[in-house]
Amino acid sequence: MKKILITFLLSFFYNHLSAVNDQMILAENFPDKLSDFEFFLDNSAQIPHDKVIQYELISSLFSDYSKKQRWVYVPSYVKANYEQNWVFNFPTGSALIKTFYYPVDERYPTLGKQLLETRLLLRKSHGWEAVSYAWNEEQTEAYKKIAGKTISTSWTDFMGDEKEVRYRVPNVNQCKECHSAEDKITPIGPKARNINKKLVYDDGEFNQLEYWMDRQIIDNYPLDLISPVDWTNENLNINDRVRSYLDVNCGHCHSPTGNANSTGLYLQLDETRDIHLGIFKKPVATGRGSGGFKYSIVPGKPDESILLYRMTSMDPGVMMPESGRSLSHIEAVEMVREWIYGL
Repeated sequence: MKKILITFLLSFFYNHLSAVNDQMILAENFPDKLSDFEFFLDNSAQIPHDKVIQYELISSLFSDYSKKQRWVYVPSYVKANYEQNWVFNFPTGSALIKTFYYPVDERYPTLGKQLLETRLLLRKSHGWEAVSYAWNEEQTEAYKKIAGKTISTSWTDFMGDEKEVRYRVPNVNQCKECHSAEDKITPIGPKARNINKKLVYDDGEFNQLEYWMDRQIIDNYPLDLISPVDWTNENLNINDRVRSYLDVNCGHCHSPTGNANSTGLYLQLDETRDIHLGIFKKPVATGRGSGGFKYSIVPGKPDESILLYRMTSMDPGVMMPESGRSLSHIEAVEMVREWIYGL
């Protein structure tokens, strides 16, 4: 009991006498160190400031099997506004924080994790800006990497197999490849529909949207949201699983406002037209990326479908997505194969 009281008092002390560095978020230049933003009470342990709120997506973007922790920060006395089928419109001074890591051993979480990078999206007065910070070997600090970085590392998976990977911290231009809409940098994850799930917080388990409302960081959200499903849940309908996976992994580019809008292949969750979902759709200027196949998706014939061909490929000139991975997502490939076969 005494230890709990001391922990509570220390947390209260730090949360009320320390603060996120709002000026650093709005500064013209990014600081060299992640800790300068003061998002975390304990930088290495990733213990956030009280106003830096953890969140999770229902389905997450694949990044070479890395795990992710996400937080959102909205300054006091302002709120993010709900946008239909889009991310919340966050006010100036907001920050989206995402740390990528590998567990030492997926079977034994207590063995710890290797922090790889922390990516920030910062809402400036003129719009969003992106920057990545790579963690040092001592895991004590993350440093700005404008030009990106490659980290050779490994982890042990649930089967006890050691996996090796050359993890790539993106440069600024690579951030724009995904985090872009109408030629402007934008978040892609925190849409209301993507966070419409329960999460366990220090003060209990709550739906994240309800919690954000309670913490007064959003103004509103509809109660009739159509949300994606957790694509990893094999008990769910395979069409719902695949559409959710394609939405979070591909739909930000393959949409009418995304970087791949000219392709006519639209994979966001609310797309309903078969041709734009790729069924018997001819490719547009894909070059050798088509693999010599005629259509994005050929129902019943996954091995003749460009979509699956590009998901499987590790050729930089063919694979999709074009960056952000150096491994093939085996489980997702098999799921999409089964889905196309059953169409």
